[in-house]
Amino acid sequence: MENKTKNSTNNHRLFSEESATDGIPIAPSLGPSLQTIHLPSEQRKIDKRVFLISILSIGVAIASGFVAQFLISLINFFTGIFFYHTIGFSFVSPANNSLGYGVIVIPVIGGIIVGIMARYGSQGIRGHGIPEAMENVLTNKSRIPPRLTFLKPISAAISIGTGGPFGAEGPIIATGGALGSLMGQVFKATADERKTLLAAGAAAGMAATFGSPVSAVILAIELLLFEFRPRSIIPVALGAATATGVRIALVGTDPIFGMTNLHEPGNAALILYVVLGAVVGIASVFVTRVVYLIEDVFEKLSVHWMWWPALGGIGVGVIGFFVPRTFGVGYDNIQNILSGSFGLHMLVILCAMKFLSWSVSLGSGTSGGTLAPLFTIGGALGAILGIGASVVFPSIGIDLRIAALVGMAAMFSGASRALLTSVVFAFETTLQPVGLLPLLGGCTASYFASFFLMKNTIMTEKIVRRGVKVPSEYAADFLDQLFVKDFAAKKIVTLRGDDTVLKVRTWIETETPGSTHQGFPIVDEQHHLIGVLTRRDIFEKSILETCTVRSLIKRPPAAVYEDCSLREAADHMVKHNVGRLPVIARTRPSHVIGIITRSDLLSAHQRRLAEASTSEPGKLSKFLLKFNQ
Repeated sequence: MENKTKNSTNNHRLFSEESATDGIPIAPSLGPSLQTIHLPSEQRKIDKRVFLISILSIGVAIASGFVAQFLISLINFFTGIFFYHTIGFSFVSPANNSLGYGVIVIPVIGGIIVGIMARYGSQGIRGHGIPEAMENVLTNKSRIPPRLTFLKPISAAISIGTGGPFGAEGPIIATGGALGSLMGQVFKATADERKTLLAAGAAAGMAATFGSPVSAVILAIELLLFEFRPRSIIPVALGAATATGVRIALVGTDPIFGMTNLHEPGNAALILYVVLGAVVGIASVFVTRVVYLIEDVFEKLSVHWMWWPALGGIGVGVIGFFVPRTFGVGYDNIQNILSGSFGLHMLVILCAMKFLSWSVSLGSGTSGGTLAPLFTIGGALGAILGIGASVVFPSIGIDLRIAALVGMAAMFSGASRALLTSVVFAFETTLQPVGLLPLLGGCTASYFASFFLMKNTIMTEKIVRRGVKVPSEYAADFLDQLFVKDFAAKKIVTLRGDDTVLKVRTWIETETPGSTHQGFPIVDEQHHLIGVLTRRDIFEKSILETCTVRSLIKRPPAAVYEDCSLREAADHMVKHNVGRLPVIARTRPSHVIGIITRSDLLSAHQRRLAEASTSEPGKLSKFLLKFNQ
């Protein structure tokens, strides 16, 4: 036995747990082979698995691209049947129907069908898709039931085709995510890889709907991946690009919301756009709370939830009878708002009635998306505020189309807190670079207001209520930025493998230095690491005191290199179910130079907490202090 704390000239070493009889014999001068020591595997950001997942993501994206166009055609098909009694797949707006009072019944019929499908098919078709995908990522290892790949789009097509005030993008995103999850279940994949495939499918669905691949990738990062790593970003980006290519082949390259001749905003106009974004952000908080308030009202009904979509359909039908433009996806409404075709009267009516119809229908638990309704409500509100600002400040030169664009994106930014998605999406769907600066300012102001006034978002409120913790901040792993050598204890106590148990017990009970340690590296005659034992191992009552310490070693030791990160050390501890790791140098892999414990990992976080909470005096403060002295 050696007390390294007493003899500073000896090399301090870390331990791993290893059976001496299981080791591979090698020359004593070299020490035990690294094959007998468990060391952290080399961390690689990109490997062949990323290539495989990327190939699968491309396949999912191609399927999602065709599914997106199929769903849009299916919505047109049901719209034609229910509102015009015709069969076709071309777009027809339900707003131009001539059914009179009979139009009130159509959303009720759709609600009954969706309710039956939800009860006897899958409850997963209820809602607008993205929160359900988030919940599966967070709680179910990204496993989505395969039946949702066809039940979700069909139920959404029926809901929207019978007048539901939803967008097609939510169900398409959910369906793409389900396809990705299914691919990850068919082929052998880890939970992380399945999450990547799910996110790739969801991003592909959004890109295929709007032709917005960059914002689709950002949406996947902000709402589904909860990380920014090359091994997940690459497959998602390839999937979004592929789905956009499918859309171009089937539809063309024109932006979905075309805008022309926008006026370059001046400084005063930019300030007003930022203020406008903040006001819309406050409105987004109101919108989110009303949606969940209505949902709570439905939850208190004594009627079975299967009938709630039909009850919500009554409200949709009545509102649609008076304001037919509230029916359906309403992409044409967004186009008219952004082009400035609607007057103030129409904007106010559409904003209020679309919000009321959508919130009642969504609160009832039917199937549909949130993006298009939020864009419609936000765009109309932005245009209304723009008209008001131009009356109060006529000399500033407010462009009502930019005001509508900022309102549209700011509403989604505040309601979902997907800030970058909102900015880039508005640009990609209009291809107007003039709007980028107002969008950035307005969406950030909306995001800021939402954070102050609302704890959860329209995407997370439902799953948070179910007890699921949703990440809201994504930062680099703190432990991955620190080295083991900077936190490992250098003064260690090692035990000789040939010493008897009695001798070691006596030493621990009588000697003060090192006797309070909970773990001890075990070394041979040449001071090479052969294992690790804990106090519990040594004081086990069933052990004969005449046995050697070497004979108590039950498994190969787990050790860590001094240049490994604390994250690698923590993962290695978990993998091998140990509370301490010997630290070794790559140049002398059999010699222990330190030991790192779970307590050392926790102490590393003291630096993080200090950096986050401790303010240092600025140069101005130091100067004033020196001047006063």
